[in-house]
Amino acid sequence: MNVIWFSLLFSVGFIVIVLDLVRRQRLKEQYSLLWLLVGIGFLSVSSNINALEWLAGLLDIQYAPAVLFLLGLIFSFALILHLTVVISTLTDRVLRLTQEVTVLKAEVEQQPFKRKEGRA
Repeated sequence: MNVIWFSLLFSVGFIVIVLDLVRRQRLKEQYSLLWLLVGIGFLSVSSNINALEWLAGLLDIQYAPAVLFLLGLIFSFALILHLTVVISTLTDRVLRLTQEVTVLKAEVEQQPFKRKEGRA
């Protein structure tokens, strides 16, 4: 199977999967826009062989379809960096929330138990 045809089929399948995940509410709309743009961008680069060969010549790459893999690799590294930043931020938030809950729990335990009037 030709690499160009494979990348075209992959791009279309990828876009369909992203749309299905949004439809089933397994992927939030704010993230789906990025994935749809990536799928459409990959589809447009895959379908325009002249642009692909021009970009390969610009980057001095002998095998033009290898540009597709290079773009995918660059995007993967950027995505991994972004997700690492998000995980770091969420880790800090969980730590702060855990500390706040601990302080609130200690305050509640230090207060004397007040029995409401009229209850047995």
